[in-house]
Amino acid sequence: MATVLDFEAPIVEIEAQLDELRNLPGLNSDQMNKEISSLEDKLAKVRANIYKRLTPQQKVMVARHPDRPYTLDYIQNIFTDFTELHGDRLFREDPALVCGMAKLDGEPVMVIGHQKGRNTKENIHRNFGMVNPEGYRKSQRLFEMADMFKRPVITFVDTPGAYPGIGAEERGQAEAIARSLMVMAGLKVPMITVIAGEGGSGGALAIAMGNRIGMLEHSIYAVISPEGCASILWKDASYAGKAAEALKLTSKDLKELNIIDEIIEEPMGGAHRNHPATAAKVKDFIVRNLAELKTMTPEQLFEDRYQKFRNMGVFAE
Repeated sequence: MATVLDFEAPIVEIEAQLDELRNLPGLNSDQMNKEISSLEDKLAKVRANIYKRLTPQQKVMVARHPDRPYTLDYIQNIFTDFTELHGDRLFREDPALVCGMAKLDGEPVMVIGHQKGRNTKENIHRNFGMVNPEGYRKSQRLFEMADMFKRPVITFVDTPGAYPGIGAEERGQAEAIARSLMVMAGLKVPMITVIAGEGGSGGALAIAMGNRIGMLEHSIYAVISPEGCASILWKDASYAGKAAEALKLTSKDLKELNIIDEIIEEPMGGAHRNHPATAAKVKDFIVRNLAELKTMTPEQLFEDRYQKFRNMGVFAE
């Protein structure tokens, strides 16, 4: 059963009316077509009105929607010949991070992205998209492999954050994230990052140092979750809505702050309503920017990434 967000109730109500009307017996085609057309117009207007006025907290809810496309969905819709690669060669495989070689319109690339589950069993297996140190060490291994074989790197970010468990800390979570940043910073191949859902703290940044960063319209990207921020600042997680506004975590905020390069438009009603259309938009972003980056030398790619991140947070009064 599809998950319905609170503010989507008017949309679902009209959709239910449409389904009921389409299944009614005894209506002639002219009556049916007229009524259906009227309801479809109303549905489009209501959906557009709701989704053009989402608050930051509502965008958080959309970014976390369980029907939203995940990395494996993008791989299926954008790439061909995907071969998943496993393990960090030190401890174990981490299913929260999917990594592998693929082809983008015939060109070999390396794809790396967070992966959540669709149900309780899958989420336990994928650890709700929260990566352990071995996952980041796996990505480091494959970043270096991509650099060695001169394959562009495409990453998909969708995680609440790096896993904060005791075992993860004992195995060096902070060091694993820091080393991932160092490895990405030194890449001499094009790297493109897509913020596809939740971009949570260092767990997101650990695979997000792209030369070009695109962000889906209703995704979020922040140093901490709104609930965590509210718990620290107001000692009450119920202030999450207020925290979401203060964090400037929406795609519009981050584009204005020059953290991301481009906002990738989602289908009306959110990416969770149309995976293929969302993937087509994401592919267009990747292909366009990859074509530009491929004109640069390895040294220019390194300098481009260096300058991009050095200039973040610099403001002129």
